[in-house]
Formats: sequence, C-alpha cells, structure tokens
Amino acid sequence: MSLRYAILALLNVEPMTGYDLYKLFGESVGHVWYAPDSQIYPELRKMEKECLVEGEDIAWGRNGTKRRYHVTGAGAEAFTCWMNEPMGFSRVRDPAHLRAAYLEWATPEAARSQMQDHISHNTALLRQWEAKIREIDTGTSAMLNRRLEVTPAGDRHRTVAFKRFAYEGLIARAEAEIAWANRGLRLIEELYGSEPTTAPELSTPRR
Repeated sequence: MSLRYAILALLNVEPMTGYDLYKLFGESVGHVWYAPDSQIYPELRKMEKECLVEGEDIAWGRNGTKRRYHVTGAGAEAFTCWMNEPMGFSRVRDPAHLRAAYLEWATPEAARSQMQDHISHNTALLRQWEAKIREIDTGTSAMLNRRLEVTPAGDRHRTVAFKRFAYEGLIARAEAEIAWANRGLRLIEELYGSEPTTAPELSTPRR
C-alpha cells in the first residue's frame, strides 16, 4: 500500500504523467521505495477510481495524448492521515544476511566474493546518498527545489532538514553494511586460513 503514498508525495509537488512519475521514482522516493512502471500505472488507475487523484488527457506529439494526474482533496487528506499514523514494519527479506548464517556451505572463495560484492554494492549506494546530501547542501537538488517552490516560506527549512535526515539514515545504513561485510572477510580468514576450499556436500537422506 505504500506505493500509492509515494506517488501522492510526488504529485503533491506538481501534476505529472505516469512516465514523469516513473522517471522521478529513480531520482527521489525510489531511493527508499522501488517501483517499476508495471506497478506505477496500475496503481494510478486504482487511485483515480478511488478519487485520490484526477487525470486529464493532454496533447502529446502530433496526434497523441497522455494522461496527467494531480492530487485531489481526498488524496491530500489520505496522504496526511497516512503520515500521521503509527508506522507499520514489514517482515525483512535479506538475502545477504540469510546467506551469512550458512556460509559454512560455501567455499572460502565464494564467501569472500559475496562479502566483497556486498561491500561494492553498499559503497556505490553510499556514494549516491553522499551526492544527494551535497545537492541538498548546495541547493542543486532539482526535485527538492521544485518541492520548495510549492512550500510556504516558513516551512521550507523543515522540508530541507527532514530530506537531509532521510539521506543521513541511508548513509548510516550503507556504512553499517560495509563494516559488517569487512568483519565477515576477517572472520573468513580467521576460520579457514589454509584449510581446503571445497564446500561441504549435502548428506543424502536415508530412504
């Protein structure tokens, strides 16, 4: 259900088409809530039926049209209510930490590779989040600036502060994952040393 609220968050800035939303998901809320276009378009249609958004056909190209959506009063109220509700937490699906619990079944080389890949992945995320912080601090975040244009002047400092706070949390998470994976590399060296590098075989169940 959070997808619709991510959509409402973006539409609260300005009316957009489904394609506009898809592009902005990669630049804004997509950092914390990923959604492909195959989910965005059906959700927009559901939201329009529920009167949370209203669509209008606008000219596109020579003879085509595309649908642009804006938030209705009911949509704004729904978003406000959602923001003020107690937070619900989803069950975690974490393949890296699941595998870590059974790394004795991997060869040391495979275990090292998995930890190194985890470090590389989270280092890339860390650099991305740090770049977003720099954009906020230098006033060069295009999406944030568009949001500030429709925000009352007295509220803008809070908008900026909370946006920065969100990215600080993502940075802290990435740093923690990098530190954890580095600890994993050290543990692999401590446990294996020069031991054979083949993974254990699964035992054959007795019939």
